[in-house]
Amino acid sequence: MRRIAKELLRDPRTLALVFVAPVLVMWLMSVVFSVNSTTHVDVATVGVQSSLRTQLNDVKHVSAHKYTTNRSAKAALKSGKVDAIVKEHDSRFDVTYANTDSTKTSMTKLAFQSSMTSTTLKELSAKVTKLAMANATLQAKMQAQVAAQGATSTTPTTTAGKTKQTTKAVKVHNHYVYGDSNTSYFDKIMPIMMAFFVFLFVFLVSGMALLKERSTGTLDRVLATPVRRSEIVLGYLGTYGILALLQTVVIVISTVWLLNVEVVGNLANVILVNVLVAFVAVTAGIFLSTLAASEFQMMQFLPIVLVPQIFLSGLIPLDALPKWLDYFSYIFPIRYAADAQNAIIFNGDGLSKIWVDLVVLLAFAVVLAALNVVGLKRYRKV
Repeated sequence: MRRIAKELLRDPRTLALVFVAPVLVMWLMSVVFSVNSTTHVDVATVGVQSSLRTQLNDVKHVSAHKYTTNRSAKAALKSGKVDAIVKEHDSRFDVTYANTDSTKTSMTKLAFQSSMTSTTLKELSAKVTKLAMANATLQAKMQAQVAAQGATSTTPTTTAGKTKQTTKAVKVHNHYVYGDSNTSYFDKIMPIMMAFFVFLFVFLVSGMALLKERSTGTLDRVLATPVRRSEIVLGYLGTYGILALLQTVVIVISTVWLLNVEVVGNLANVILVNVLVAFVAVTAGIFLSTLAASEFQMMQFLPIVLVPQIFLSGLIPLDALPKWLDYFSYIFPIRYAADAQNAIIFNGDGLSKIWVDLVVLLAFAVVLAALNVVGLKRYRKV
């Protein structure tokens, strides 16, 4: 016990990972889960009567925006400025949902139904009031006519002319840009989870493999040869990169076909994004394994590396987080992978729209690979 205690006290990294890391992770979780997670919905209206638009605005956490053309409303829907479009034409409503968030879709449906009900009730109330006033006016005229004729003993029977009012039945047609009415919250988080699991498993395999070679002395024997450190790193990246590529293809294909996840864009682009995530995971795993003194320390790095990424990748709506936390999320590769995959899977965007995310992921891999070459220097006995 004394020997192990002395070793731990002489190892500040282990002490920091044991005592400081859990506190930081718990604090991050408290910040993420304590924010106001109220969902806000923006609805575009085209040709909708002002009364219905007013009713939509009166619904809590719902904002209705007037658009003059359906084309401009669709552009706003595609860019993410609005979550749904309500178009009215001749007592027919066409409601188009982005449907990338099932919560917002359900909220829009409830808001629209509530607004339609309130508008109908107000119109009926106005008609009843108008009919009551017309009836009172008619009775007053009848009494005036009777008094003028002096017919006080006889009450004439008067039949009021019936006014035909044809009211067209309101029809509502729902349309979905992504998925259908059965789309769930799982479909929303699936692109994020796909990238996260690719990163997680590749990170573990590559990091633990280098640690094993260090603990068995294999790495020391390799470093004793004239082989360059960059060649060693490229050897690891090449082998585990091929493994990561195969694993990525398996994960993506099984996710799309086995779990029946709809991909609006090109599936090849989804695979490309995840391949870049896998290469980042390989370089990150090797880099952290050069910093860790043992498998125990490597496992303790996991909460610091993985927990912030899963919470700040969009799994929890980023617009509900504090601004500083949103900016902080840009230092993690999963954030860029999630943005790119959401654009491909939900919006059908091509490489021209997500090239910035791809370049950043590639930059992560290159920088971490360079750091790996530098990190191996400490193990070369020269």
